Amino acid sequence: MSKKIITLLSWATVHLWLLIIFSLSSQPGPKSNDLSKSVTKQIVKATQKVIVQNTYIKPRKNIMNKLNNLVRKYAHVVMYLVLGILVINAFVISGIRAYKAFIFSLIFCLFYAASDEIHQLFVPGRVAKVTDVLIDGIGALIGIGLYKFIFKIYYTLKTKSSTKQL
Repeated sequence: MSKKIITLLSWATVHLWLLIIFSLSSQPGPKSNDLSKSVTKQIVKATQKVIVQNTYIKPRKNIMNKLNNLVRKYAHVVMYLVLGILVINAFVISGIRAYKAFIFSLIFCLFYAASDEIHQLFVPGRVAKVTDVLIDGIGALIGIGLYKFIFKIYYTLKTKSSTKQL
């Protein structure tokens, strides 16, 4: 494939992921909460370690609410971890390297996180939270760092392999 097509595809995946984030944050508060509660219930069902059989309803409900809040925050991290990987990949494929790719990717992700929180001000039942932007930024930073780490190992192994052939 030509470099132009690869570059176009890498940015297209970034835009597709931005649309996914946008559509999830466009859900009204109750619908978004129901989605995260269903994920939380599946986690509880899968682990069978959160709900103790002989506990009263009130403590159990409190545990579920806390776990649901945690699931929602981890969802932010995961969504922006993926975004960070996709964005730095697109910048690198576009020819921006090293420190610039890292900084541009982080700024891009933080800008989108902030704009997404502002967007939520206009969605019924949703609010904008600075803490969510910070959590999104942490996710993006982890994704960008993971990308850099994996490709550092890849290029190190590739270099060692090519020097052995000489």
